[in-house]
Amino acid sequence: MRVGILLGNQSLDVGGGYTFEAEVFQSLVKVGAGSHHTFILCSKQKEPPPELSSIRHIEFISVNRSFEEQLQSKLSRIAEAIIHKLQHPRSQFKVQSVNEKFIMELIENKNIEAIWSLGPYNLTMEVPYITTVWDLQHRLQPYFPEVSSKGEWNSRETSYSTMLQRSAFILVGTYAGRAEVERFYQIPPERIKVIPFPTPQFTLNASDCFERVIFEKYNIPDKYLFYPAQFWAHKNHANLLLAVKCLRDKYSLTFPVVFSGSNKGTQQYIRQLAAKLQLSEQVYFLGFVPQEDLISLYRHAFALTFVTFFGPDNLPPLEAFALGCPVVASKVTGAEEQLGDAALLVDPKDPEHIASAIKLLWDDISVRQQLIERGFERAMKWNGQDYVKEVFSILDELESIRRCWSCSLPDMNLECK
Repeated sequence: MRVGILLGNQSLDVGGGYTFEAEVFQSLVKVGAGSHHTFILCSKQKEPPPELSSIRHIEFISVNRSFEEQLQSKLSRIAEAIIHKLQHPRSQFKVQSVNEKFIMELIENKNIEAIWSLGPYNLTMEVPYITTVWDLQHRLQPYFPEVSSKGEWNSRETSYSTMLQRSAFILVGTYAGRAEVERFYQIPPERIKVIPFPTPQFTLNASDCFERVIFEKYNIPDKYLFYPAQFWAHKNHANLLLAVKCLRDKYSLTFPVVFSGSNKGTQQYIRQLAAKLQLSEQVYFLGFVPQEDLISLYRHAFALTFVTFFGPDNLPPLEAFALGCPVVASKVTGAEEQLGDAALLVDPKDPEHIASAIKLLWDDISVRQQLIERGFERAMKWNGQDYVKEVFSILDELESIRRCWSCSLPDMNLECK
């Protein structure tokens, strides 16, 4: 079967979305030849990734068009709609979107029989497609501004409600995620496939070098708490700062805190809160950091404190596992399923609970070492190639259905006679 692969915004500062897509794509490059399917990468990039230059099992098409091309296409669609209305007066007057006709022409020219989207988006619903769902937090926690303000809730809900209802299959990382899809969108469970999110390969392939240049580069102290997360409200930097204050005031433990990640709107507020709590000298804001620095930051951290409110799947704990960094993580729905007994799970709303978990790691070195060992075992359990091979089996299942009709259907005139 000829399968279109849809990537989203391939930018490092996207965060976990980029990491997941990059991991799956790189794994597809490595093991895709082992599948009998042919893959066509559909990307907004004008040029194919360099990885495709020496392989044959993945083709490339760009879905990027200039403004002039889009305008010309729009005028053409309007003209076609007018002519169709004149020829069929009782039919509905409909002008295809700027990209709809263009996308369908690409799909037809490339004989694409199905589409596999690596994220919660799609090119078209005119061919069978597989959708990947990362989270449905706009339904579970709609009070966070990043999923509700400026029309974001309506935008997400409109997209999900239509896209998921019509998906051939939906991919989620946990059974908790599957339950959420069933609960909110009434999708039959047999169409929801659970495939655990993979441990990112850049952490599994990291060298054993423990250079300390990271301390000089970013001017940070030793034994710090590390939180790599963009500055969204749901990332919960505020309660982590309150936990650090509790450690200092209640237990006389002064932990430096290292934040990395781009600003999505709350960074200034968090800086002000740190000053208000008299923590400014303990808190370090690194901004976006490259992957090679991320590796060193994990390795030299006292612990990863991943206290997000969102789930059910999160990649940073898996990254920390692979790099020997003990993990304190939020007990969100799906966390126990994803992380097992390799992390200390805490209530993200309770600073004292967060503080007590960090203190336990400080007081009992055996607990810390046990978490490191369990984390490494968990990280090695499931990688990107395992993930892709599971998707191959789902594509095989879809192929047995898709073979029932040709790649190009005749134009069906549904006008009442």
